[in-house]
Amino acid sequence: MPKKAFNGGQLKFLSGADVENLHAGAIRILEECGLRVDHSEAFEIYRRGGARVESGENRVRLSGKMIEQSLANTPAEILLAGREQSNDLKLAGHAVYAGTGGAELKVIDLETKQLRDSTLQDVADIARLVDALEHIDFYIRPVVAQDIPQQLLDINKYYAALANTSKHVMGNVYFPAKVAEVVEMAAIIAGGKKELQERPLVSFITSWMLSPLRLNSEVTAILIEIARHNMPVALSSVAIMGLTSPITMAANLALTHAEQLAGIVLCQLINPGTPVVYGGCPGVADMRDMSFIPGSIERQILNAAISQLAQHIHVPNYNLAGVTDAKIPDIQAGYEKAFGLGLTALAGSNYIHHAAGRVKDGVAYEQYIIDNEIIGMAKRAVRGIQVNAETMAIDQIIAAGPGANYLTHEHTLKFLRDEFYHPLISDRRERKAWEDTGGLDTRERARREARKILAEHRPLKIPSDCDARIRKKFEIKYNFP
Repeated sequence: MPKKAFNGGQLKFLSGADVENLHAGAIRILEECGLRVDHSEAFEIYRRGGARVESGENRVRLSGKMIEQSLANTPAEILLAGREQSNDLKLAGHAVYAGTGGAELKVIDLETKQLRDSTLQDVADIARLVDALEHIDFYIRPVVAQDIPQQLLDINKYYAALANTSKHVMGNVYFPAKVAEVVEMAAIIAGGKKELQERPLVSFITSWMLSPLRLNSEVTAILIEIARHNMPVALSSVAIMGLTSPITMAANLALTHAEQLAGIVLCQLINPGTPVVYGGCPGVADMRDMSFIPGSIERQILNAAISQLAQHIHVPNYNLAGVTDAKIPDIQAGYEKAFGLGLTALAGSNYIHHAAGRVKDGVAYEQYIIDNEIIGMAKRAVRGIQVNAETMAIDQIIAAGPGANYLTHEHTLKFLRDEFYHPLISDRRERKAWEDTGGLDTRERARREARKILAEHRPLKIPSDCDARIRKKFEIKYNFP
């Protein structure tokens, strides 16, 4: 059975008319303004697909008909498989999942609390941590292994991740040729190419768009390879209010939606049926000093609203929440993360990345523990209140009468576990009990839990024969401790 998902969609920042107007506006942008496409192969793909082109300035304009046809070819449901079926994710409709994200260069060391460079061991250790945390649904490689040569980085980060978690693994690659390597390695683990296509254990992120409306040639080449391999791919684009988009939220959403439609068209022209994940991730800058402010409430609102545009065109969506401008796991990190996760989950975002681990300048091991708690609370909010004859318990209330005590009632025993969210590290005891056990704050309790998991948790191993084949084929730098 796949991992259980709860359906969001209760929160709507946009009315139905708003969504229709933004979608129509995005199509006008692509028809009348178009894109700049400096990558020659992508330019030709668009041209052969029926786009109006201007070679002199590499301008490509897409018709509404092209967009409509591409959307008809785009899957409305995508399976992102885990090595264990219980970790399978089905992205569709308003199903909500949340996981890690990022390509950070720094880690707050679990022992010293100091920022240091990230390593391949961090990629593996964070994967193992995530594997043990119930509410974190998938693993996007959150840090860059700076102790690995760049030519070996892609295969090694995917291997270190897959070897330490049976949850779905997503990441980027730095070179087009590396797509085939990652796919081949994943196929070995999956049991063959056909099996990988049926149950994709890995997927890809491509930041192929340089907002506004200009394709990143280097990443576009990678995107083309991914589409040709028919692998799931998230089309990440970040238009920043007041910098790379007009300053209003509505304009940012229209521009972001246009960029996403352009990426969907490209993928479907390459390979009709490519499993594309709508990846609009609107950004916000502080107009006082032009600094990027990922934890702002405006960004959280935008990332909740953008999922409505993905839902409108029936394409699974990838966006972000759980980002913060806090430098350490502190109160600011808590309220910024909780707001973002609550809003995007209630909006029905399918694949919420950056939901765990990240702080302003990198990631923190203890933050994954804390964020697992926040994600669990957000999912409980999404689950909402189930109202039926059994949960209303009208007959039980009448039978018990005034002044009844329900503590030992059969109805209480039946619903006790499912009705409540039970946190892992939140301290709900009386003050004296908390003081008697050291009076630890949340961050310290989370640090201790992270150490415990890293010392004790043993993830599902890659079968030894698969591991041997992978190591014979590729230069794997990760070795199990």
